[in-house]
Amino acid sequence: MWGEHRYAVRSTWTGDRGTGTSGYRDYDRAVTIEIDGKPALAASADKPFRGDPSRWNPEDMLVAALSECHLLSYLHACVQAGVVVVGYEDEASGLMVEDGRGGGAFREVVLRPRVTVADASMTDAATAAHAQAAEWCFIANSVNFPVRHEPTIVVASS
Repeated sequence: MWGEHRYAVRSTWTGDRGTGTSGYRDYDRAVTIEIDGKPALAASADKPFRGDPSRWNPEDMLVAALSECHLLSYLHACVQAGVVVVGYEDEASGLMVEDGRGGGAFREVVLRPRVTVADASMTDAATAAHAQAAEWCFIANSVNFPVRHEPTIVVASS
């Protein structure tokens, strides 16, 4: 599976209120994100930037991408390590800091996966699999800030 993989997304601004971008407060930040064959995603800016808080924003999607990428990489690492995962939830969070010049950057993202394994004998390997997943995660390997992991491993009740 070596090679290059390309991804195409169509982003369409749908927030023209009739006067375009005639002023900072004169337009909506509504965006529709589409990928052929998938449901459209309603997006916007984050609320502090005059966006609609009921829609996904780029910062949400970045944290979500890191969380999902780690999850999928982790499940693969567990298969290779002989760990049977029967549940996985992540309470991920990201810290973005504005620079005072209109820009900003993420400082870190923390993933807090709660992993449920089938047997107590698997807990050490389940914990270790997070390091392998971090090495494999394409998204985490593409960002210029730390992605930390604070996992909890629990055993499924019999």
